[in-house]
Amino acid sequence: MRVAFGKLRARLAAGIGSTIAVCAATVYGILGAAPLPAVTGYTAGSRIEAGQWLVIPRRAWVSEEKKVLGVRLQEGERALVVEADLSNRTQASTRDYAKLLKLQSVGGVSVPDPEVALVREARPLPLLHPGLAERVAFVWKLPASAVLPTSLEADVVAKTYKPVDNLYGTPGWFNPRVVGRITMAVEMTENLAGRAS
Repeated sequence: MRVAFGKLRARLAAGIGSTIAVCAATVYGILGAAPLPAVTGYTAGSRIEAGQWLVIPRRAWVSEEKKVLGVRLQEGERALVVEADLSNRTQASTRDYAKLLKLQSVGGVSVPDPEVALVREARPLPLLHPGLAERVAFVWKLPASAVLPTSLEADVVAKTYKPVDNLYGTPGWFNPRVVGRITMAVEMTENLAGRAS
């Protein structure tokens, strides 16, 4: 009897110890103590598969024009722009591209989502159709006082396709996650004469 009780007590102790270890690992992960997985680094010209999108970053530049490829700037703003070739890899037209690239803070200023413009027509980008690659510009409006980087870093955010969503039971793209980071030199001036009128 005493031997059986001793074995039971040892098993309980091991089970409790395992449970504490799992809980501690979870808490450390939630609080950011766990190491973050490394993200893939990309540069200009890299071919990036990002869920719905195939994106190839081309160049980054700054403009203080009043209108940048159809995107209007207010007094006291300037634009930080990333040009990229963008292809819709799905079977449906969509405009779900504004959150594809996420800038880190610029000069201590938090950066809003960009406006996205179609370069060849110098106007805001509407639906992007399947299988058609387009040169687009992600245009972030920043205060003119923001200290701009000479090298830009932008996270590439992709979603995962689910044929059946847990909540609505319909197909769609869900669970955005960072799949890589683009690093590119920033050209500090851009003459948009004739392109941004």
